[in-house]
Amino acid sequence: FARVFRDRERGPLHLTEFTMLEWYRANEGYEAVMADTVVAIAHAAQTTGIGTFSFRGKAADPFAEPDLLTVADAFTRFASIDLLATIPDGRADREALAAAAASRVRITDDDTWSDIFSKVLVEHVEPNLGQGRLTILYEYPAPESALARAKPSDPRVAERFEVYACGVELANGFGELIDAQEQRARFTASMDEKERRYGERYPLDEEFLAAMAQMPEACGVALGFDRLVMLASGATRIDQVVWTPMGGDA
Repeated sequence: FARVFRDRERGPLHLTEFTMLEWYRANEGYEAVMADTVVAIAHAAQTTGIGTFSFRGKAADPFAEPDLLTVADAFTRFASIDLLATIPDGRADREALAAAAASRVRITDDDTWSDIFSKVLVEHVEPNLGQGRLTILYEYPAPESALARAKPSDPRVAERFEVYACGVELANGFGELIDAQEQRARFTASMDEKERRYGERYPLDEEFLAAMAQMPEACGVALGFDRLVMLASGATRIDQVVWTPMGGDA
């Protein structure tokens, strides 16, 4: 439970400094932390006495059974895109996704597969999530796996999930990747892309990679505490629940 920082993000749902609640379970599937997260959200609502979360005209019952929705099903339902067809072997086919999404979002020549994915997610999928009840969006595509391990039965997707209420992302969780060699390859690819775009790269976190090799099978989740407090208190902006928001955040 700690303060964290992200540069250049300010708005109704973003602060450059915010509070994250993060926890892990050893020797458990990631369904365990999915269940934990739902309980934590309901407990927050119970503590403040709020019966319904509301934000920008959307409402969600924090006590109702959540809706479980794979990312692939969400793209089909809300954007009419067959997402898995664009990652047939777990690798991103940029041209396939560009063709499928051309009528849905604006695509530039420099957009990568991940850029296009994010545009569709933000513009067409996320606004429909967490309406009426929480949504657990899971089985993220392999190119968006971050620190999550691949699903053993389907390498096109990863054991990653996010929880939404009223279109607001509250938590991001993984079946934790503990293969240090695979994570090194992912970090290197990420730095290659950063250098291509911005002309800079950072050294790899060798201490993290060394620790990963010692981890047991595990799952973990990070929950945006300020966002949860915002919804549980009926606030309309995240800076309304922060004691001293930084200049320019209000």
